[in-house]
Amino acid sequence: MADPKQEAIEVIHSWSAPRSLSTSLMYSFSQRDDIEVLDEPLYGTFLHVTGVERPYREDVLSKMECDGNKVVNNIIYGPGENRYRYCKHIAKQRVPGLPNDLLQKGKHFILIQNPLNILSSFEKVVPPSFLELGLGDLVSIYSELCALGKPPPVIDAADLQQNPEDTLRGLCKDLDIPFQDAMLRWEAGPKPIDGLWAPWWYKSVHNSTHFASPRKYPRPFPFSFYDLLEQSLPFYNLLKRNVRQTSSLLRSPLPVPDLPVPVNAKLLAWVGDEIVPRESARVSVFDSVVQGGDAVWEGLRIYNRKIFKLEEHLDRIFDSAKALAFINVPTRDEIKEAIFRTLNANGMFNNTHIRLTLTRGKKVTSGMSPAFNQYGCTLIVLPEWKPLVYDNESGIKLVTATTRRNSPNNLDSKIHHNNLLNNILAKVEGNNANADDAIMLDKDGYVSETNATNIFLVKKGCVLTPHADYCLPGITRATIMELVVKEKFELVERRISLSEFHAADEVWTTGTMGELSPVVKIDGRITGNGKVGPVTRRLQNAYKKLTEESGVPIPTNP
Repeated sequence: MADPKQEAIEVIHSWSAPRSLSTSLMYSFSQRDDIEVLDEPLYGTFLHVTGVERPYREDVLSKMECDGNKVVNNIIYGPGENRYRYCKHIAKQRVPGLPNDLLQKGKHFILIQNPLNILSSFEKVVPPSFLELGLGDLVSIYSELCALGKPPPVIDAADLQQNPEDTLRGLCKDLDIPFQDAMLRWEAGPKPIDGLWAPWWYKSVHNSTHFASPRKYPRPFPFSFYDLLEQSLPFYNLLKRNVRQTSSLLRSPLPVPDLPVPVNAKLLAWVGDEIVPRESARVSVFDSVVQGGDAVWEGLRIYNRKIFKLEEHLDRIFDSAKALAFINVPTRDEIKEAIFRTLNANGMFNNTHIRLTLTRGKKVTSGMSPAFNQYGCTLIVLPEWKPLVYDNESGIKLVTATTRRNSPNNLDSKIHHNNLLNNILAKVEGNNANADDAIMLDKDGYVSETNATNIFLVKKGCVLTPHADYCLPGITRATIMELVVKEKFELVERRISLSEFHAADEVWTTGTMGELSPVVKIDGRITGNGKVGPVTRRLQNAYKKLTEESGVPIPTNP
């Protein structure tokens, strides 16, 4: 009968790429009083199956078990004297044909290291390659464990160096084992647990007695490995998203925020010429939108498998791009196809908002001049599940900002550009006043618009809205103006003072994000009777009917 003490052993698997502090971490765990340690028990199998050359190949093949089944069943999961067995694995050593028990049993975690740091020292023993780094294998292991319902903890070597105790305590908690203070230090020199390859790989770790603080400045990067770095970083970044704690020079202490619509955590966006996941939806640091807010944009809304006012929005984005002298602009059909493909990929056919952006494109070097933009424009299609952003039933509150709306003498608001600091400063004032938005005045003190929408008032049955001299002539604004006439109300477009809005019977704002939003208070003054007025409600209903009946259908596969 087997010894009950031997049956209780629990196996902990560490999976990593080479040069990732995996040996230091093995030494750390070996200091525990309840554990035995195996240094890369699959190495012999790896050399036998792959035939790769190593300076110590023959020694390993002659002294280690190379039969993968025997290694997994008899060595990794064989009987033992201690409560735990720690197995250090390099991801690429999980060769085909190993027993499924390797991943299905035991506890697993992933140790990662930025390839920027790995590649600086890798070639000391073998020339680096994507296969030798094994980051693709590491992602595969992570994915398979997740599919088994065992998502492994992920720790970054940078965290072990920056804050070893907290990182180890967190790892032990994730593994459901007690932390021991002994894990923080070990004696220098070779160890009995070292693999046969230690003389080639472990020189620096043999000089260590603890997790050393990271270098303040990195080693010069060997730029002959630049292409390999580009290939490897996406795999590292994919795993890094799952790290419990991340060390960074500019690390934010803020917790991960909740999304307004949680399902938007997983969406697909168009960037440049491809559809990518949310976390990969990025532009170059050389892009003009980063360098100077040099881009134009539109907001689109989808109702019942149709894009409302698509052609009008495309007209305006092309007008804005022309006014800013963009060149190499995508065609109208190309932009439409990008929109249609992105919506189809997400299955978004209703209750969806799109932020459509066209930047001047990437520059060949940083700087202001459009002469540096030699790659063509960058197109971004960002769809989100998004309900209306304002309370269109009970109404919203506005305050008047001290920030004045741009004059056409400075920057014409008819150009729908991404440099929105003028609006943002007004929005800051609105936020500080706990208002939904802020009214912006022109240089002469007349109302222009809010920081995000156009604005209307009703006085004695007449509908008034400011001239579009300082404000963006919104597409929703134009639609509402047409509906006002269609519904037989008098429409006047003129300069309007702030006091006229304070004394109005009804006020509403218009925009793609919120449609027609009733205003019930301005600067602490109640609008009308403080409720949604009859003209407002009638136009809301007319607008809703229009969105149900019109729009450009989204093509789909038959």
